[in-house]
Amino acid sequence: MFKLLCFLRSAIHMLWMGITVVPFACAILLAAPFASKAFLYRIARTWLHHVVVSLRCICGVQWRIQGMENIPLEGVAPVILAKHQSTYETFLLPAILPRPIAYVYKKELNWVPFFGWAIAQLDMVHIDRKQGRAAFRKVTEEGGRIMAGGVSVAMFPEGTRIPRGQVGEYKTGGTRLALATGSDLVPIAITSARCWPRKGFIKYPGVVDVSIGAPIAAVKGQSADALMAQVQGFIEGEMRRLDPEGFASTV
Repeated sequence: MFKLLCFLRSAIHMLWMGITVVPFACAILLAAPFASKAFLYRIARTWLHHVVVSLRCICGVQWRIQGMENIPLEGVAPVILAKHQSTYETFLLPAILPRPIAYVYKKELNWVPFFGWAIAQLDMVHIDRKQGRAAFRKVTEEGGRIMAGGVSVAMFPEGTRIPRGQVGEYKTGGTRLALATGSDLVPIAITSARCWPRKGFIKYPGVVDVSIGAPIAAVKGQSADALMAQVQGFIEGEMRRLDPEGFASTV
């Protein structure tokens, strides 16, 4: 009965997202030729905020944040590296962080009706993963330009959504970007799979914990691997602290 109720609530929320994304996406598409990228981002952020608030109201998925003071509001924008367990954090981070962020994402998303058409108008970095080094050059060039304008570049170093209680391979794209631009790294642990499992349709009521770590300086001369080890150490340590049940089978 509980799972059926969660399914029905999830279906209602999915329907709500499908209906509301259309007017917001159309607003972005219509405004794109005339408005600034910052204005378009505010439109998108408004929809994302509605998504996470409606998820709380309909499905009972709440969020709890600690370490928000670790996001610098002035100065050089940091590179944000976050745990990736579900779709939830892709909606939540732009909705709650006090500084605009630009995702690095695969270009195929641009073809998703309305949602993809809209994000293609935003100042973000879409890449073709098959291009390898060329893709990273694009991240460095466009990411550097975006961060120079005060916007943080956000990446998921594991590259894909990782099941609850597991650890993916942390790739060094984010730390190499920080070294190339002289920016700090801000690691974020997010226990999203506790409520919205990887590739799952059903959302379960509960609390998603978000822990934002202190900035890690990318000092010239450091290796990207050593920096990523610091990022991974914080994120995975916090994941085990915040969600010990999820990692119980791996202990």
